[in-house]
Amino acid sequence: MMDLPAYKPKVDLSEAVGGREIEDDFGGKGIAVVVADRSATLDHDGQQLLQQQTTVGGATVYLTETFYISSKKSTVFEVRLTDKGLCLKKQSNGSTKEQTIPLKDIIGCRCLRSKRRSRGSSSCTCASISSSNRLKVVEESSEEQDESDVSAYLYIYAYILKRNRRGGFRERTTITLRFRSFDRYEDNNREAQKWRAAIKQLVTGEPVQRLTYQPRDSRKMLIILNPKSGSGKAREMFQQRVAPIFAEAEIPYDLHITKKSNWAREFVRQRDVYLWRGIVVVGGDGIFFEVLNGLFEREDWQTAIDELPMGIIPCGSGNGLAKTISFLYEEPFETKPVLASALMVVKGKHSMLDVVRVETRSNIMFSFLSVGWGLISDIDIESERLRAIGGQRFTVWSVHRLISLRTYQGKVSYLPALVSQTNGGGGGGGSNGHYHNGVGTLKHSVSYNTTLNCRDCRGFLGQDGGGTIGSCDACDTNFSDVLSLETGTNLDLFRPRIDSWYSATSRKSTYFSTVDSVYESDKASNDDPLQTGGGANGGGLAPLVQMYGPPSRLPALTAAVPDSWQCIAGEFVMVHAAYQTHLSTDCYFAPESNLKDGIIWLLIIRAGVSRSQLLSFLLGLSSGTHIPVQANEHIQMVPVTAFRIEPAGTNGHMTVDGEKVECGPIQGEIFPSLSKVMVPK
Repeated sequence: MMDLPAYKPKVDLSEAVGGREIEDDFGGKGIAVVVADRSATLDHDGQQLLQQQTTVGGATVYLTETFYISSKKSTVFEVRLTDKGLCLKKQSNGSTKEQTIPLKDIIGCRCLRSKRRSRGSSSCTCASISSSNRLKVVEESSEEQDESDVSAYLYIYAYILKRNRRGGFRERTTITLRFRSFDRYEDNNREAQKWRAAIKQLVTGEPVQRLTYQPRDSRKMLIILNPKSGSGKAREMFQQRVAPIFAEAEIPYDLHITKKSNWAREFVRQRDVYLWRGIVVVGGDGIFFEVLNGLFEREDWQTAIDELPMGIIPCGSGNGLAKTISFLYEEPFETKPVLASALMVVKGKHSMLDVVRVETRSNIMFSFLSVGWGLISDIDIESERLRAIGGQRFTVWSVHRLISLRTYQGKVSYLPALVSQTNGGGGGGGSNGHYHNGVGTLKHSVSYNTTLNCRDCRGFLGQDGGGTIGSCDACDTNFSDVLSLETGTNLDLFRPRIDSWYSATSRKSTYFSTVDSVYESDKASNDDPLQTGGGANGGGLAPLVQMYGPPSRLPALTAAVPDSWQCIAGEFVMVHAAYQTHLSTDCYFAPESNLKDGIIWLLIIRAGVSRSQLLSFLLGLSSGTHIPVQANEHIQMVPVTAFRIEPAGTNGHMTVDGEKVECGPIQGEIFPSLSKVMVPK
């Protein structure tokens, strides 16, 4: 047993420190001095371990201390840390009141020290602080610490769920515990650190053993922020609402500000992303789309998406994914969406996420939200001119498009989902059993097109036409894992795949920044020629980038679909495939969807639908009542695992996750549980 410093008996009740949150919940003025705890033993390495826990009321109790209120000498608080949460039991004048702050509502805690007071103020160590507003604290390493105050302060941060008629909200609560039972700060700090370690271990799901806390993963979080998303206030929102939460949770991070279109995509593709424990994007669904596809452009894509969960803090106009996660986990979102999502990403939890491989005539991409053609895509793209008014732009343009209704000629084909796939399972299987757990047993797919000559390969062709296409490193497909990607072994079935040199046409997901980010942790040049955007926005020749990812099981876009598919030809108002419950904050599109159910919900609205039916459809999107209860020949929602849309012309808009793509043949297939997304629990 180690020698403990001399223990002082309980001090006078007037020598206490204030705690505002306790006053709010219990009617007191705060929390006072802690009774020193000597219930510690040593392990064989000299590290202190907690003694065996006790059980009270079905809850395992790890720590128990008694605290006092400075202004009410007859009031005593018994504070217990259990596997359920932090229990505060107030005893005053013979009455008892108890409240438990659930562990799931606690995001972190910090040990701090009092700040040196200004000249002329009291510096007595036993001075009572009646209001927490007067207490100023600093980090232990700060040069402004008050050496005369040997107390250690433990700040516990919780966001307690409060229910109301609108659904609820989270209220910030701070519990302040002051430890000063010993004559030295080091001894009081040891007691505070013991509580901090136990709380941290319980919140993160680790066993409560050691008296000091070290995170299992000490790497920082990578945060990529689009300063122009939504109404252009993402930077201010992060500094004011998000950064304090990361500080309370003691999660270090590197913040990078996007500077141009596709900057985030190129960043995650080219950098050593394993320096970070996860990726959080601050912006709209567009920047999440960029980062996701940037990971699939890495040769080590499987390792990257397996080791790096992605999170999103919504500052865009749509915010479909953030709303979906909050909705599925019953977290309040509408009143404070940034707060809800920030609390989500600091929890350290994640869920698997279905991803859809989308193929057009010239591009391959991976989608997490939706693919659309017609009415909703028209509204999404054409309302960009009203971006300044935020999410209301969708409502305004919906009215406009309802008045000037358009129809489009084409053909829609789909593979219906099996009944067993629609039970909300974890995405265990794919269409017709072709793949399992999303990826299958193959490493990756490398797409190519023998009808499109690579400019690097042309140098290998002689004047007589000798040489071979695909001789360069980028186009070389002479690898067994590439050649075995197709479902069939017959050489005649090994079809050429559409070229995947993908210069993304993400129009609004990221923007040039007028000033360089002061938050960057790297020294890479912002003018790197490899980072100049191509395609419609970048100008000049787009850089050649290989798209990897799981191999497709679908026929080529130029080939006929199998007989097991359903086909509909004619005129359409819209076709929209979604795999999240919400396409935006107020668009409850697929009520039966799940993050990892392996289902694409395909909505088809055919020409001939009346404007009154369309109006009812649009009005019902906010509540999920847009699909007619009775069978309707014009409006139907079908669960599928793959689809193909073939417009007869190039009129209208096509979107993938809200980003415009070329209008033409497009097909998609779902890969269940392929990626990871941060969730609250």
